[in-house]
Amino acid sequence: MTVPLLSSFKLRSLEFANRIGVSPMCQYSSEDGFANDWHLVHLGSRAQGGAGLVTTEAAAVLPEGRISPDDLGIWKDEHIPALARIAGFLHAQGSHAGMQLAHAGRKASTLSPFVGSGLVLAKDGGLQLVAPSAIAFGPSYAVPAELDQVGIDAVVEGFRRAAARVLQAGFDFVEIHAAHGYLLHEFLSPLSNHRTDEYGGSFTNRARLLIEVADAVRREWPEHLPLFVRISATDWAEGGWDIDESVQLARLLHDHGVDLVDCSSGGLVSDAKVPVAPGYQVRFAARIRREAGIATAAVGMITEPAQANEIIAKGEADFVFLARAMLRDPYWVLHAAAALDEQASWPRQYLRAAPTGSPARKELAPDEMVVAQDGRVGG
Repeated sequence: MTVPLLSSFKLRSLEFANRIGVSPMCQYSSEDGFANDWHLVHLGSRAQGGAGLVTTEAAAVLPEGRISPDDLGIWKDEHIPALARIAGFLHAQGSHAGMQLAHAGRKASTLSPFVGSGLVLAKDGGLQLVAPSAIAFGPSYAVPAELDQVGIDAVVEGFRRAAARVLQAGFDFVEIHAAHGYLLHEFLSPLSNHRTDEYGGSFTNRARLLIEVADAVRREWPEHLPLFVRISATDWAEGGWDIDESVQLARLLHDHGVDLVDCSSGGLVSDAKVPVAPGYQVRFAARIRREAGIATAAVGMITEPAQANEIIAKGEADFVFLARAMLRDPYWVLHAAAALDEQASWPRQYLRAAPTGSPARKELAPDEMVVAQDGRVGG
């Protein structure tokens, strides 16, 4: 294998077949937090397409921590069987399976985009918003309740129990969601955290809850399996969380058993000015990898195989995690391999569509080779 993007990579006991991951993407298709056939097909098709790792959407560790009422959950044991079915299918396709654990904080209880925008009202089952401080996300959001110590302890315990359920469901890695303006990010940023107790003020205090969560998850999560954390490397807002603090946080996370930092940005304030462009967040992954000595994933407007391969080849990140590109093309990895003049492992059920001359085609029986070569697909 000469193409960096398609080379293997090891974290703890897991060896990933390539450096391409499916990012968590909310599907707004759950009822009471349960996964269903939509999630199986959505995630499973990307594993069939060759992704080295596939991560579920943000799964709420507490029912009130859902971004929308239609989001995935992992707050009760009854969620486990449907998730286990998904993990088993992902494994059967050669992908490693992960779950992202989340609490939406002051951005919880919003309408799914299929329904509209704004908050779900209390009369319609809306949830109590909580945050480090009683500061609303924006003009159309309710003012959240400030978490007290009992509430903070419940959040940490929610993440711990969720990690235990993820393990029981058979997943290979966990990602803690501390980005995009959700609860753990809200504690990190001085724009949303105005506390004067041990969870506010200094960098150490603002990072305290995330470290407590990481420690709790790591206690449940086996030593031989990796732990990821997604962060927003900057708030893109004056006086907010920035890349310097992100490097400092990454060092701290590494010391607490975290193996990879998934480097996104923004989401904390509604009026942030984000300079969106192809690969605009890659520099954050590169700097954190270089200065914190921890594996990183680059995300954000990475769409082309050559672009993704260059990120890995230049050592700017250890993985690229794709979202919209994977929605457009579940078989992005297979097509990327062809574009980079490299071989890929096709599902045997699809071998008739593999490029001519591919070693995979040699697995076909002679009569099937004829069908493949003349373009007819028989039943």
